[in-house]
Amino acid sequence: MRQTQHFVFILVKEFSHLAFSCAVEPLRIANWVAGEELYKWSFLSEHGEQAICSNGSITLVHGGLSPVPKCDQLFVLSGINMRNHVTKPLLAALRRERARGTSIGALCSGAWLLAEAGFLDEMQAAIHWEYHDSFMEAFPEINLVRSVFVADEKHMTASGGTATADLMLHLIERDHGNDLSVAVADQMVYNAVRNATADQRVSLQSRNGMRNAHLAKAINIMTKNIQSPLSPSIIASDIGISTRQLERLFGKFLNTSPKKYFMELRLERARNLLLQTESSVTQVAFACGFESAGHFSRVYRAAFGITPMQQRARLD
Repeated sequence: MRQTQHFVFILVKEFSHLAFSCAVEPLRIANWVAGEELYKWSFLSEHGEQAICSNGSITLVHGGLSPVPKCDQLFVLSGINMRNHVTKPLLAALRRERARGTSIGALCSGAWLLAEAGFLDEMQAAIHWEYHDSFMEAFPEINLVRSVFVADEKHMTASGGTATADLMLHLIERDHGNDLSVAVADQMVYNAVRNATADQRVSLQSRNGMRNAHLAKAINIMTKNIQSPLSPSIIASDIGISTRQLERLFGKFLNTSPKKYFMELRLERARNLLLQTESSVTQVAFACGFESAGHFSRVYRAAFGITPMQQRARLD
């Protein structure tokens, strides 16, 4: 009889129900397939009675944050609006558990909470792709990766949704072998299990049904140079083709020009920063490669029909 591992999940208000299910169900199925209690789990919330997830459903919990029961693995699980739920009692509980030597990880947007607690400095971390821009602005000292999960750091992180299932299957394989992990995935009818290095979002090649290495390299260069945009001629030179060839590739596969596509990338980054950070419009403008706030505002309004200030005001 193998020793039962105890997983504790701190459910933060507006947590992701999808990530929650993907965290717990693999553990339950592992017990069923193995015919023994390999895992048990407890749910906690700040107030100790229930937790409300982002879809409005209510989950009863086993207790509050003081004390957190002794466990083998503690995960903090949050979802939307996680910055509004970073409370002193939650941070205090996490810090107490770290001092006690508890293994602490985060699911979905939970990496934001660990970052606020100061746990992830100089480490790799994963968070849901929607929060990447604001996370990098808020925590530049953390090495944010686009992988579905990070399991080889002191604090494990998963980017949410089915990435949580990927992490759990990884832990099952680590603790009990590949055969059990595969059997659990089969029971979940989950035949696309990803390893930690898989990207969160479907690749550009898959989304557009193409396999053009030059186009992929060009977009990668654009993505890495949002703050200091490069001209199409420089991008073309960097990947070893002519500007005319680059124009043809963007026209053929994306029905746009390199210049327009690059501007769309910059504006998408700008909108994320306006919605997810407290940065001023001027700061956002410079972070996205615009020479002035006035020019940024004009381009933004032409693209989205509202000014950056109006975009920010919609949050109030």
